[in-house]
Amino acid sequence: MTVEKRNKLLLLIVIIIISLNLRPAITSVGPLIGEIRLDTGLSNTLLGLLTTLPVLAFGLFSVLTPLFTRKLGTEGTMSVALLLLTGGILMRVIPLHTTLFLGTLILGAGIALGNVLLPGIIKKQFPKKVGVLTGTYSAMFGLGAAIASGISVPLSQGADFGWRWALGVWAIASFIALLVWLPQMKKNFPVITRKSFRESLRHLGQSKLAWMVAVFVGLQSLTYYTLITWLPEILIERNMSPAEAGWMLALMQGVGVLSTFAIPAWASGRKRQRLPVFVIVIPELIALIGLMIGSLSLAWLCVTLIGFCLGGSFGLALLFIVLRSRDSNSANELSGMSQSVGYSIAATGPVIFGGLFDLAGNWLVPLVFLFLIALLKILSGWVAGNDEFV
Repeated sequence: MTVEKRNKLLLLIVIIIISLNLRPAITSVGPLIGEIRLDTGLSNTLLGLLTTLPVLAFGLFSVLTPLFTRKLGTEGTMSVALLLLTGGILMRVIPLHTTLFLGTLILGAGIALGNVLLPGIIKKQFPKKVGVLTGTYSAMFGLGAAIASGISVPLSQGADFGWRWALGVWAIASFIALLVWLPQMKKNFPVITRKSFRESLRHLGQSKLAWMVAVFVGLQSLTYYTLITWLPEILIERNMSPAEAGWMLALMQGVGVLSTFAIPAWASGRKRQRLPVFVIVIPELIALIGLMIGSLSLAWLCVTLIGFCLGGSFGLALLFIVLRSRDSNSANELSGMSQSVGYSIAATGPVIFGGLFDLAGNWLVPLVFLFLIALLKILSGWVAGNDEFV
């Protein structure tokens, strides 16, 4: 194996390790919502902020990522991202409401930077394998998310960590990711682009395609972050145990790992990606109807279908960023713009969903809201799947 191939393999391994760390800090919250409510007395709307705050940070810091890379370089910015992630996770261990929410916001900023950088790294370092590798690292997002969802309650109750340390334990993993990334700093240089930050935003803001990619990113993320927050609560109210509800959430995300890998690999070989949009949204609509019916006997099937659809739509959203851009610089710009707009949309989901439940007193109305979001996803995906560049 040549030195270049060995370095590429090591980089790919590091990317996988980082990807595994970019979701557990968020998905570990959902199964613990009941414990957090009992301990803190927070309302459902405020509890929704524990998922909404990171997504709001995604929206803000995604669009600012090019400013960081021009000063610190891609490698330096990724190091900052992992530092913020580790520090934010640890802050949530401190028994104060302020640090709980502030730490959540800080770790969200770290994840936002990592989210934006990864598509550009793939575009630059592995230009001939973007479909497979986009699927690979986005599948690692899902795997890390599934593990965190599944073991949150066992860590909190079985291992007697309590909910704060069940959330805080993920700082160890993110610190390891930082350590394995640091050797990449040897080749760190500030990113030099032809256009200013303001010019890049103005250019993308005039592109209908860029906006539809952003809306697709936002709608698929809205459904995902809403369900990782509230799905366990829906199932627990229907007499499922908290531990089993946590594992159902893990099932949703575990199934998503498969589709997150498979859908981009398949869709990247097509001239247009409109058919894949239908393949991943129609079953989602069916599954949401199943959740509205409310039978626990159908829960595992509905959760499995939703997991497949959300995983596939996430992988497809990342693939749109890569396929609709001409080079790594434009990929970073489109990634920043689409994730900023998209996650700003997504941030409203958990709070609206919790608020609708507080107003209606049942889960039917909030689930109808997600059904309408899925219909809008088809419309945005139809444009985003067209064969052209921004």
